[in-house]
Amino acid sequence: MEEFDPAGPADSIASVTDRVRSIDLGGPASAAYFLGATLVVVGAEETVTLVDAACETARVEVSGGAILCAASDGKRVVLGGDDGKLSAVESSGKPVAIATDPKRRWIDNVALHPDGAVAWSAGKIAFVRGAKGEDKFFEVPSTVGGLAFAPKGMRLAIAHYNGVTLWFPNMAANAEMLEWAGSHLGVVFSPDNKFLVTTMHEPAMHGWRLADSQHMRMSGYPGRVRSISWTAGGKGLATSGADSVIVWPFAAKDGPMGKQPAMLAPLSARVSAVACHPKQDILAAGYSDGTVLMVRLTDGAEILVRRNGKGAVSALAWSSNGAMLAFAAEDGEAGLLTL
Repeated sequence: MEEFDPAGPADSIASVTDRVRSIDLGGPASAAYFLGATLVVVGAEETVTLVDAACETARVEVSGGAILCAASDGKRVVLGGDDGKLSAVESSGKPVAIATDPKRRWIDNVALHPDGAVAWSAGKIAFVRGAKGEDKFFEVPSTVGGLAFAPKGMRLAIAHYNGVTLWFPNMAANAEMLEWAGSHLGVVFSPDNKFLVTTMHEPAMHGWRLADSQHMRMSGYPGRVRSISWTAGGKGLATSGADSVIVWPFAAKDGPMGKQPAMLAPLSARVSAVACHPKQDILAAGYSDGTVLMVRLTDGAEILVRRNGKGAVSALAWSSNGAMLAFAAEDGEAGLLTL
């Protein structure tokens, strides 16, 4: 990857817009992932679009209706839909059926474990299929809002109303409950396995230090936080939900407790998507007015990737080596930037 070198403070914002290759998706996008050099853009309905290095596209039908959730481990993209089916797509483009809910309930959350295990939810029940193919399930008090595997060990976080349940599928011990009033939706572990953070239906996030269940309140957002991303090394958590990218500090043992977040790349539009570079202190930010920026975390310097005036940015993705950045928007337009 080339050195990130934006214009100095006295200059107008640097731009790489002329190096972005445009992609017509034919419909709105909900997520994007790289499988090697292949970009997989998840549509809102029925199909995913595979994009190769030459920006040639191929559409693959993976659902009979709305695609409600997606996750990737860099080898496959796993998707659940309102047809009750869970399927996977690899870079070859061939969809593979994983599971079908016996009652055809919506599959609205999915998570992947590094060892190949997959978790999904339907209603109040979270399911786990282990790497050897064995299925287990666990019911929580209310509809599952989000799922995440811990980075170490076989532990699944299940977000729901009034908290998060930590379930060990391979152990007979009772699950652990982390309580906090409200509706918890997305959930993530920190890369060092020390913290757990949820996004909420309210314009806020909540966190716990796992060693002692100490609470961490992260509030003050004007809107709901719909996109979060850990910085390289896990020292910060970048979030959407405001007219700046909010980055919470997690380098110290207390995480963000008693600390103020950094506020980067302010615009007169709401941040709608964030994605941190996998190796460098750089992030990509997408906005409700269609703007995409690359931002250097150390000093907030910016590079323009996509100009405003188009559909809101709904997905961002970096390739695993950080050499490619992709974005996709609600108007069906996507772009690929090679650095």
